[in-house]
Amino acid sequence: MSYKKHYRYFLEQHPDSLHCSPHSHHYWPDVTRAAQLAYWDDSARGVDHKWNTIFGERIPSVQHLLAELLDHPAPEQFVFAGNTHELLYRVITCCDPAQPLRILTSDGEFHSFSRQVRRLEERGNVEVVRIACEPYSDFAQRWRRALQSQPFDLVFCSQVFFNSGVVAPWVETWIDEIPTTTQVIIDGYHGCGALPTRLRAVADRIFYVAGAYKYLQAGEGCCFMSVPRNTPLRPEYTGWFADFANLAKPQQQRVEYANDGLRFAGATMDFTALYRLEAVLQWWREDNISVAQIHQYVQHLQQAFLQVIDSLAHPLLKRENLLVDDLSHHGHFLTFQLSSAEEVAQLADKLQQAGVETDYRGKRLRFGFALYHDVDDYQRLKKALS
Repeated sequence: MSYKKHYRYFLEQHPDSLHCSPHSHHYWPDVTRAAQLAYWDDSARGVDHKWNTIFGERIPSVQHLLAELLDHPAPEQFVFAGNTHELLYRVITCCDPAQPLRILTSDGEFHSFSRQVRRLEERGNVEVVRIACEPYSDFAQRWRRALQSQPFDLVFCSQVFFNSGVVAPWVETWIDEIPTTTQVIIDGYHGCGALPTRLRAVADRIFYVAGAYKYLQAGEGCCFMSVPRNTPLRPEYTGWFADFANLAKPQQQRVEYANDGLRFAGATMDFTALYRLEAVLQWWREDNISVAQIHQYVQHLQQAFLQVIDSLAHPLLKRENLLVDDLSHHGHFLTFQLSSAEEVAQLADKLQQAGVETDYRGKRLRFGFALYHDVDDYQRLKKALS
């Protein structure tokens, strides 16, 4: 089955290109174009009152769609922001800055978190323990030992590591190792919409952050976080959305918060991307496209890609240079590690000149896979690398 008909607008703009970096910048399906205009129309009709439509109709719609997608029991616990950094930092600001803060994480987290905690370490009372991702084969054991080694105030780990595509041990397998007072954030950006994900068992225990930029295919500007029910946390970094329902009431000296996911909301934002996300999730629902089906399709593409790679016998782009050669514990991009950053840059440039778009980080070259690919597309590699 081909899904290319759903991406006509983007594909027509790049007729001579094989886009192998959807894990970085995913093409948007055609349904998002009408959604973009729908936000404009709602704004024109509502003007000052558009917030009633957004908070009364659009946000609840997307909350329910995400709850279905992620098997979450409480749609009202999803909160939205323009980026994940804004959301994760709100969780951090629930901790008293005057008190010591102990954080456990890995050395493979995206800059939204890794840069922020490096800055926090400058306070002098923040301790960050980073567990090396490599070797991936025993990361789960080393991670579990670290969890048991000392109490932590915050634990942060990816669902799929952004710089490798390797799947991290799922939170459900280790959450019982830590006290209930420890806050847990899972970065689901490279998992949500790519890997079948069930939050039901941990919904009231963790914060799950993700966004629409990659596998949810709705572009930048709509990130979200699931918030545990009945949490008493009071983020210091807060905005007027966080108690939206009570804005008309007299504001008392103590800052109050909503009793659902909006507790972690911020302030005014452009909701265009939320409309686009709604359109994508509705398309999947109407066409009975599940994340499990998408994942199976991508794994089929990955196998076809590797067969082409095997046939090329290229000195650099070969299975032996895969960071991890195991599709059963992998996200939707494959990573090749070469001997130098210069070697990677030269190979990526050669591929780009032949119309194959990839992306790279240091010594790692990444190839991503998406619904707008067919298995025959990878034959282009033979010409590109001849």
